[in-house]
Amino acid sequence: MDTTTGIKEKLGKILIEGKTKQVFDLPEHPGLCLLLSKDRITAGDGVKAHDLEGKAEISNATNGQVFEILNEAGIKTAYVKPCSLKAFIAKKCEMIPIEWVTRRLATGSFLKRNTGVPEGYRFSPPKQETFFKDDANHDPQWSDEQILAAKFTFNGLVIGQDEVDIMKRTTVLVFEILEKAWATKNCALIDMKVEYGVDPEGNIVLADIIDSDSWRLWPSGDKRLMVDKQVYRNLTSVTSSDLDTVKRNFIWVNEQLKDITPKKDHLVVILMGSGSDLLHCQKISANCKSLGLNTDLRVTSAHKGPEETLRIMREYESVIGNLVFIAVAGRSNGLGPVLSGSTTYPVINCPPVKADNMQIDVWSSLNVPSGLGCATVLYPEAAALHAAQILGISNFMIWSKLRVKQLNNFVNLKIADKEIRGVHNA
Repeated sequence: MDTTTGIKEKLGKILIEGKTKQVFDLPEHPGLCLLLSKDRITAGDGVKAHDLEGKAEISNATNGQVFEILNEAGIKTAYVKPCSLKAFIAKKCEMIPIEWVTRRLATGSFLKRNTGVPEGYRFSPPKQETFFKDDANHDPQWSDEQILAAKFTFNGLVIGQDEVDIMKRTTVLVFEILEKAWATKNCALIDMKVEYGVDPEGNIVLADIIDSDSWRLWPSGDKRLMVDKQVYRNLTSVTSSDLDTVKRNFIWVNEQLKDITPKKDHLVVILMGSGSDLLHCQKISANCKSLGLNTDLRVTSAHKGPEETLRIMREYESVIGNLVFIAVAGRSNGLGPVLSGSTTYPVINCPPVKADNMQIDVWSSLNVPSGLGCATVLYPEAAALHAAQILGISNFMIWSKLRVKQLNNFVNLKIADKEIRGVHNA
């Protein structure tokens, strides 16, 4: 073990060294590398720079917590795991030399480049900008056309329009996931930057480090309370007291992230009218779990045992607040309407229809009495998605998983279209 860093892994050569980090090869772990943070803070392309004791540990902890959120949501990242207080292990990537910046409010350099826009102007959807990483020229802003004209190629992947579109869509989603996460702490994420790499298999993944150097963060949405690196950038002279303030801000951010992921205090109760519907309900449950939803399966019939159906319903109502019922009943569906008429929680009908009786079975779920609000869907995936959309209103991780699912649909279509073009238009 390296007694200075606490790193147990055998380090190879330095692959790259930046102003605030070193990247090492890991000869015993092909395809992986180690990123070691420095006790160093810089601004203005390194023109302003100071040692800041403890920053490496704070940065590494913050980065790990951010990437754990994104990995849990399903974003494809290079982050693998922490390996010491100052370092983490990641997939070895060839980095794309573009900074992808997302802005919710107009401030900072955007105002200088876009005179006349008032500070605080809200971008909806978020504003996106790209900058070529070139310290000597102060990271000039680049257009899509400049990125495409560069014909970047990394690990065999040429960065074309499809790749740019995928990174654009992913960048906005990363911002929105973290924006919703910080909103649970009454903090406004104003803007942030990310970078991408291409792994050895030719996949684009979110890479590098995301910490308090990467964003603007305003508690209560108040610029005067900023807790990010802008505090350091704004200093005309830097005293030890100033550095202590910056460090305290970074520690505060790290502390807020420790419990930011929502607790799984929700439940989807899947009630089936007969044990013969178990396979259909297991499919619903599997789709729910893929979206991070907790499920219970129960058997009860509103026709044959109405008292027991209502007892089961009240059992769940008494112990949990974030609750969705999914009713699975064929033939004459009394289960969903009885539940809907007796609870204020959402009820979703998902009858186990078959080709020979689809119209009759579906009609009994659709033609409910007035005063009832239960919805009806036909497929297990649709039932799970509907439940997730309801619960995602108050749980940013469930919302994030839904959005990542939409992103993956977009990416898969892009990849399929690219393959078809390559085969048939050659």
